[in-house]
Order: sequence, then structure tokens, then C-alpha cells
Amino acid sequence: LQDEETRKDYDYMLDHPEEYYRHYYHYYSRRLAPKVDVTIVILVTVCAISVFQFFSWWSSYNEAINYLASVPKYRIQATEIARQQGLLNKTKEKGKNRRSKEEIREEEEEIIKDIIKNKIDIKGGYQKPKIYDILLFQILLAPFYWCKYIVWYCWWIYCFTIKGQEYGVEEKLYIIRRYMKMSQSQFDSLEDHQKETFLERQLWIRENYEVYKREQEEELKKKMAMDPRWKRYRRWMKNEGPGRLTFIDD
Repeated sequence: LQDEETRKDYDYMLDHPEEYYRHYYHYYSRRLAPKVDVTIVILVTVCAISVFQFFSWWSSYNEAINYLASVPKYRIQATEIARQQGLLNKTKEKGKNRRSKEEIREEEEEIIKDIIKNKIDIKGGYQKPKIYDILLFQILLAPFYWCKYIVWYCWWIYCFTIKGQEYGVEEKLYIIRRYMKMSQSQFDSLEDHQKETFLERQLWIRENYEVYKREQEEELKKKMAMDPRWKRYRRWMKNEGPGRLTFIDD
């Protein structure tokens, strides 16, 4: 009875002995309650999620590299760079250091993949993982990010609202990205010519973006109308439709 809560339960039991089921419940709930600190549980959970997140990103990145290494366009360019740097000649050694064709092929494959990693900047969901992007570091750095955002927002208001300065290229692309509701990684994965088109059409102006959005929606409708699979789906919906539940009286 050293705990304040248990003393209250004990006093209540003396005053209400007929409620023995309630007494049993409180007794065993306290005896069997976990003694682990909630903070430790949360910390371990965050660390586990972060480790899984990091290795999952590495797996996606390696899948992207393996795919690019199988594309003839990138493979030929990487092979040519490897020959110019003399990397492929080192794999074909003679004498005692001579290796099997399988070992030579595996080493050449690794050389080509390393060149692709260094020469191609993969963006979007398959980009090279960074340790600062995992959940644990995002939580630890959250105060810094918030302060950085507040400073940036105040600078934006001061430059473009109060002083009325014209937007630069980065500011224009930022506004366009916000209109499109895309994340930074999604926007970075777009081709350069697409971004140039956005700038040429002045999509940072709301009215221009609304016109562009309607054009894209109309173009999407035309493509779907000409798509054979979409035609079959519409025909099926018209004739049969999705499965229905009916209640029929016998």
C-alpha cells in the first residue's frame, strides 16, 4: 500500500466489499500492467521505422540502378565511359591473376553500375536515400525546419508583398509546384522541358494555371475516350455494371 492509488482502491474495498469483481479487476490490472516507460517504447518504435525506411529506400534505389543498367541507351554510354577511363581493361588480366568469365562479367557489371550512379541523377521516389530524410532525423530536426520555414516565409512576405519585387525563376517554379500540389521530389522528377513550358506559359499566374489545368483535363478525357480498355470498361458499366446485392422475396 505504498502507492497512493492502491491505497485509494484498498479504502474503497473496505467501504464496498460487495463489489469484489471490481476489486479483482483493479488488483490484476495493476499487477499485470507493463512497467516499461512509454518514452522508451516510442523511441524504439521510431528507430525501428527509421531503419526499415532507410533500407527500403536503398532497395528502391538499387532497383532503379539495375533497371538503368539494363536499358541499352544508358548501358552503352556507361560502357563507353568505362573504356575511356580504362576500367574494363583491368578486368581482363592474364597469367596467375586470370579469373573466370563469370567473375569478369560480374566485375564489369559493377563498374557499369558505379558509372551510372555517378553520372545519372535519379530523382523522385527512387533517388539515392539520405540519412537526414528518415523519420528519426526528421523529428530531431523539426524545430530547425520550423525556424527555417518561418524565416523564409517572413522573407517572402517582405520581398514580394511589401516591397513588390518580381519573382525569380525559383520563386515562379515554387508557386507552380504549389498550384499543382506536388511534393519537391515529384516536381524535381519532371523533365526540364516541362518546367520550361510552365515558365513560357506563365503558370505562376493563377488565371494562366487554371487555363492550363482545364486543357490537361480535356486532353486526359480525349485519351481515355480513345483508349480501348476504357471503352470496354464504359461498355461493361453500361450493360452490366458492378456487382449488385438484391433481396428478392420468394
